[in-house]
Amino acid sequence: AFLRMCNLPVQVVCRANSEYMSPSGKAPFIHVGNHVVSELGPIVQFAKAKGHSLSEGLDEIQKAEMKAYTELVNNMLLTAELYIQWCDDGTSAKITRSRYGSPYPWPLNHILAYQKQWEVRRKMKAIGWAGKSLKQVLEDVDRCCQALSQRLGTQPYFFTRQPTELDALVFGHLFTILTTQLTDDALGEKVKNYENLIKFCRRIEHQYFEEHDQESALNAASRCSRGSSTK
Repeated sequence: AFLRMCNLPVQVVCRANSEYMSPSGKAPFIHVGNHVVSELGPIVQFAKAKGHSLSEGLDEIQKAEMKAYTELVNNMLLTAELYIQWCDDGTSAKITRSRYGSPYPWPLNHILAYQKQWEVRRKMKAIGWAGKSLKQVLEDVDRCCQALSQRLGTQPYFFTRQPTELDALVFGHLFTILTTQLTDDALGEKVKNYENLIKFCRRIEHQYFEEHDQESALNAASRCSRGSSTK
């Protein structure tokens, strides 16, 4: 989403071993020439060094506010997603472990899935989330969505009429929550309670994915047509 908002050419490639290819062990990461850069923050800085920035027009107060909301999303939404996938026993047993291990043969699929679960649960313990109930986690998500909804208000984007890095980050998490299959829709329902956040996701999906893909298809068809006419 961030790269498309920057109007940069990007090819998305799905790999089962992406986290092992990433320098930080986390997705997403980009491969540009000899550079491999992982996670949104470093990717934003890399793009900025190349002359591409979405927040260049913000003043210092707005940049500080954007940083605070970015931390909120990372500390609340991202952590909640990990908790529900790996620490909720029903979700991890019925969905997450089999989904995570599906690219690998037996018994590696089970070994890697349980290893990942152990890593996430150890992280949750370190940050004080291990003792939380699912209800408490969902309440945290609701508070985060409420704060984002209030900041967004009736604006198309969080700070200006053009998207910033925060818009890309929030869209990525909210879209994932709304479209990822879980044992129930309790997490998605927290987002659906905020109509402006739903409209925000639809707006970005339409503008930067549906329209972009249509334009790419039309351009490809045009190139093929020109190629055929010259033969």
